[in-house]
Amino acid sequence: MTNTAGQSPSPVIFGELLFDHFTDGSVVLGGAAFNVAWHLKGFGLKPLLISAVGNDALGDQALHSMNQWGLNGSGIQTTAAAPTGTVNVSTINNEPQFEIVENQAYDFIDGAQAQQAIASLPSASLLYHGTLGIRHANAYAALNQLRTNFSLPFYFDINLRPPWVCEGVIEEALQQASWLKVNEGEFHCLQQLLKLGDDEAQAAAMLQARYGLKALLITRGAAGAIGVSAQSVVKQHSAQAVTIVDTVGAGDAFSAVVIYGITVGWQWPETIERAVVFATAICGERGGVFRSQGDYDRFLRQWDA
Repeated sequence: MTNTAGQSPSPVIFGELLFDHFTDGSVVLGGAAFNVAWHLKGFGLKPLLISAVGNDALGDQALHSMNQWGLNGSGIQTTAAAPTGTVNVSTINNEPQFEIVENQAYDFIDGAQAQQAIASLPSASLLYHGTLGIRHANAYAALNQLRTNFSLPFYFDINLRPPWVCEGVIEEALQQASWLKVNEGEFHCLQQLLKLGDDEAQAAAMLQARYGLKALLITRGAAGAIGVSAQSVVKQHSAQAVTIVDTVGAGDAFSAVVIYGITVGWQWPETIERAVVFATAICGERGGVFRSQGDYDRFLRQWDA
C-alpha cells in the first residue's frame, strides 16, 4: 500500500507524559500517551499530544526531546501545580511493575487549553486515551470537554494501574469507544467487572457486540494478539523472538501501529500482524520507543513493500 501518511489528519493523543526510572539507574522519557504520539510521528503522521509537564528540569528535558523529534508541542501545558511525572519501574517474571507517583503534572491538564490546541489543527482524525491519564478529576474533566466538543471517534487503551481503577470511568468510556485495546490480564478483569462469563471467546464477542466496537484488540504477550470485530476474529501469534531488554511500552507500540493502520486504511489481519511484530521489536529497547528515525523507516519500507 502506498504510504499517504504525510497528508493524513492528526490523531489527538491524550494522557500521561512522564519519566520511567528503572532499577538499573536509567531514566527514560515515556508514558503511554507520549509513547503512542512518538511512534506515530516516527511513522510520518502528525499527532497532537495533549499532556502537561511541571515547571522544572524534567519538563524542560521532555519539551526539548519532543522538539528534537519534530513532535508537535502545542498541546503540552506547563503547570506550577505539580512536577513532571515520574514512575519507578521494576520487572517481575518479565512483566513490568509500576510504582506510580500521585499528583503529577499530567493530572492537571486544562480543558480549555487542550481545546485551543485541537482547534488549531487542520483536521483531527481520532482521540486516543487510556485510564491512567484520567485518574485525577482535573484531567478527567478536561477529557470530557474534548469528547463533548469534538465529534471524534476514539480509541480506548485500557491501562489498569492499581489503585487507579475506576469502574464508572471504564463503563462510560466503553459506551463511547470505537476501538478498545486491552492486554490479557485487563481483559480478564473486564470479564469479571462486566459479567461477561468465563469463556474467553464468548466474552470477547459479547464485549464487542455490547458496545458496538469497530474492533476489540487483546494483546497476549508472547502469544500474540486477537482482534474481534463484527465481521471476523483475527488471531496473530507471536513474532520472531527478540532479546528482551524490557517490555515497558509494548502495548503502546501495538496501539500506535493499529492507529496508523486505521489512518491509512489497512485491513485488520495485516494491521494486527504488523502491530505484533512492531511491539515485539520494542521489547528489545530500553523504554517504550525507538530513538532513531531509521528504525521507523525500516518498518515503513516493510509495510509499503
